[in-house]
Amino acid sequence: MFIDKVELQIKAGKGGDGLVAFRREKYIALGGPYGGDGGDGGQIIFKVDTHKTTLLDLRYQKLIKSEAGENGKNKLMHGARGKDTIIHVPLGTIVKDKATNRLIADLVEEDAEAVIAKGGQGGRGNARFKTPRNPAPDFAEKGALGESKDIIVELKLLADVGLLGFPSVGKSTFLSVISAARPEIAPYPFTTINPKLGVVEVSDGRSFVCADMPGLIEGASLGKGLGHHFLKHIERTRVLIHIIDMGAEDGRDPVEDYAIINQEIKNYIVDLSNRPQIVVANKMDLDPAAENLKRFKEAYPNLEVLEMIAPIHEGLQPILYRVADVLDREKAKKPHVIIEEFVYGYEAEPDKYSVSKIGPNLYRLEGDALLAKFRQSSFDTEEGSRRFAYLLKRWGVDKALKAEGCVDGDIVAIENNTFVFIDES
Repeated sequence: MFIDKVELQIKAGKGGDGLVAFRREKYIALGGPYGGDGGDGGQIIFKVDTHKTTLLDLRYQKLIKSEAGENGKNKLMHGARGKDTIIHVPLGTIVKDKATNRLIADLVEEDAEAVIAKGGQGGRGNARFKTPRNPAPDFAEKGALGESKDIIVELKLLADVGLLGFPSVGKSTFLSVISAARPEIAPYPFTTINPKLGVVEVSDGRSFVCADMPGLIEGASLGKGLGHHFLKHIERTRVLIHIIDMGAEDGRDPVEDYAIINQEIKNYIVDLSNRPQIVVANKMDLDPAAENLKRFKEAYPNLEVLEMIAPIHEGLQPILYRVADVLDREKAKKPHVIIEEFVYGYEAEPDKYSVSKIGPNLYRLEGDALLAKFRQSSFDTEEGSRRFAYLLKRWGVDKALKAEGCVDGDIVAIENNTFVFIDES
């Protein structure tokens, strides 16, 4: 089964908590803080595997998690780092953030890999907080949460050559006779509903990868039929072989078909009309083929047309040599792989916190930066609580609360926890 798009929830590992410990050894008085740091959480990494051609392995994985970091240990020992989760994907895979549709990674090179979700940083042990004023801190920092995202994973095939044309013009037959690929072949439209790849060996030793795609129909660039499903896979091909049914078995006009297909690839999101295109007149053994070919050449006098009867291999070698020659020319230029662009628009840095009144004498503090610090803070000791309160004061949270009408004795909520506001002024 060919799967080229899946949606996943990913969650990187939480950082390990720092440890509160003190050195207690014989003959060593006042040994001081001895707690180590927690290990960082494991990351979620996507890595290219050239043996994979589909996203089928990810279809039934709704949630992918990585390992949490180990907590800090005594004797200043760090906790172990959480094990990374590596997801193997085919060449040509892109990853986008579902909420924003922004690109996270575009994997178009062999052995390429990208960190899709970063693990949380390990919390600091109490030894990290030792100061001349506080030589024996009795608090430590908790590990930060790892990144959590809903993502869209999509595959855009990477092939040298893509087959172009209406349904039932002979694309699958052509691929089956030039390679070892065995696509389904039948006398009805849309036999091919998923892309098929085949490696083609030319007689002179050259080779290339050819992709058979679902047939196009008019309006494909707007998503009709299998339009977008097809067109996204030819975005990254270097050369197009446009196969036309000159025998007009379906009663279609080859001259009109050529114009319609080229208009569709021009109207697509990515203009593909400037891609090198080799026009092949197929089914030349049928009675109307000679007359149709004559009309076609009159309509497009500057167009090179190669004739073929695919089932009996007639005309194949000139086509393959021509494709190989055009490919050599294209490969000498800059790579013709369309890479998804990372668009960096200006975005104001989000506020560290926000204050909202949610009821009589009841206020809520929110914000990614504030919540991250809150989750890492330890409230088991007076010193840990004092440090978080000092951070809020330094950020101006006290003034912001008072500006919203908060007075001494009111309740302030952070996540599922509540605190009493004390107006020190």
